Amino acid sequence: MNVEQLLSNKLADAIKEIYGQPAPQGALQLQATRKEFEGDLTAMMFPLVKISRRSPEQTGETVGAWLKEHCAEVASVNVVKGFLNIKLSAEFWHAQLQHMAATAAYGVCRASGKTVMVEYSSPNTNKPLHLGHIRNNLLGYSVSRLLEANGHKVIKVNLVNDRGIHICKSMLAWQKWGQGETPESAGKKGDHLVGNYYVMFDKAYKEQQAALKAQGKSDDEAAKQAPAIRQAQEMLRKWEQGDRDTVALWRTMNSWVYAGFEATYKRLGVAFEKIYYESDTYLLGKKIVEEGLQKGVFTRHDDGSVWVDLTNDGLDQKLLLRADGTSVYITQDLGTAVQRYAEYPFEELIYVVGNEQDYHFQVLKLLLKKLGYTWADTIYHLSYGMVELPAGKMKSREGTVVDADDLMEEMVETARKTSLELGKLNDIPADEQERLFEMLGMGALKYFILKVDPAKTMLFNPKESIDFNGNTGPFIQYTHARIKSVLRKAAAQRLEAAISHAALSEREVELVKRMVNFPETLQQAGREHSPALVANYTYELAKEFNQYYHEVPVLREPDASTKAQRLLLLQQVAGIIKTGMGILGIDVPERM
Repeated sequence: MNVEQLLSNKLADAIKEIYGQPAPQGALQLQATRKEFEGDLTAMMFPLVKISRRSPEQTGETVGAWLKEHCAEVASVNVVKGFLNIKLSAEFWHAQLQHMAATAAYGVCRASGKTVMVEYSSPNTNKPLHLGHIRNNLLGYSVSRLLEANGHKVIKVNLVNDRGIHICKSMLAWQKWGQGETPESAGKKGDHLVGNYYVMFDKAYKEQQAALKAQGKSDDEAAKQAPAIRQAQEMLRKWEQGDRDTVALWRTMNSWVYAGFEATYKRLGVAFEKIYYESDTYLLGKKIVEEGLQKGVFTRHDDGSVWVDLTNDGLDQKLLLRADGTSVYITQDLGTAVQRYAEYPFEELIYVVGNEQDYHFQVLKLLLKKLGYTWADTIYHLSYGMVELPAGKMKSREGTVVDADDLMEEMVETARKTSLELGKLNDIPADEQERLFEMLGMGALKYFILKVDPAKTMLFNPKESIDFNGNTGPFIQYTHARIKSVLRKAAAQRLEAAISHAALSEREVELVKRMVNFPETLQQAGREHSPALVANYTYELAKEFNQYYHEVPVLREPDASTKAQRLLLLQQVAGIIKTGMGILGIDVPERM
């Protein structure tokens, strides 16, 4: 039972005993006491005046006096303008520390029996992953870890967009200018190699458009008549018809990209239970569309195309099948969603996709409901903002993206440079230093991105992310290493960590208060699908610990029982930091 629930129950008992009737529904709401007042939690008395028949101030005085007399957990109370501020006793917080120490995996929930599917990443096989994909992958993986911490079974899936005109653009450019180049012959990752040809295509395409416009063609005419785009469209038609050579080239180039993606995912620390491929799923929705036609949900136009009219639902008319019978994205997503539910019956299906697709997922959910799929309401679009750079937005076709592999390498190199300049790893062997540089660089990258609320557009500045003294991953990682260093020294002195009867200092009470909030933070973050809540909680805990560490002696404490209890306190702080950072996909070092 958390602190708020405990006090709510005590308040309910007080109201019933004092006034002979239960408190009105929703009347007993507690919130953290404002910093300028003394107390831990505050209850509003205004909703109780109808049954107390007294002013809010008088009601607060009466209820507060009852709590002070009947609740050992309450140390003091005070009333400020109808708000009852309640301060809990040091003994209460001591008992909370004891409970924490006796609880395995503190804050993590038991199995809920709920299955959640999370789709994230969803890259195209015509280019390598970039900074935008990093945010997507880190969010998807961290939300999955967060939901697991809330006791749910999580199925992590990826839908690779491996077909379409954009794929054919890279293939065509390789055919024209590749001269048989392979990742091995070029000494490049396969996804980088294919991405280079995508940029080559765009350059040639723009040159052809410019030449046509110089001959008097309109922008639209030039875009449609340029030889490059016509050849790419012809290649797509051949692929859809199963042309042997076209399909063989498609398989070869995709295999290069998949190997590149796998290396990037491994370094980023993300994984999936299942990977779906658009080339396998793009036709799945056709059967569902036919069912919708039979039910009268969809209509077929004279040209053979299939549409749905959503104007009565506040949306617009949506194309489901083209006149030539080919699928569009929404058709594919209908089929894939139905297939997934058949494979993994879930209570929630989360799509981690940027906010430019908000409308798409409104339509998807509405169509599934209209088709009679009762689980459609379980769909949740985790809509996140774009990642921008100090120089502006990224453009894949122009080759101005921040490549994921390059960024990870830059982060690790920055961690190496910063650590060596500060001399923090001087006493650590060289091979272990390299492992720590990787851990710090990736921790800085992940934390900087995940500490921002997913819904917000964020500005990424690599230089700001690696700082041992700010709201950063390395600061928290260093705090964990500092605690572990103290605990190692204690073990070398054969000192034990144990709960004792020693009174908690004011600083220790503040630490325990913050740690007691960890389970509720995880639950709230799970409900809101927001790793940012966990990130910022962990930072605040690390900051609180560092203030404590500078003010309160641990190994130099002369009293043995107090020293043992402080070591226990350090163990709990380190455990929560490790759990919190683990949910973010961030490793924490044992020493630095």
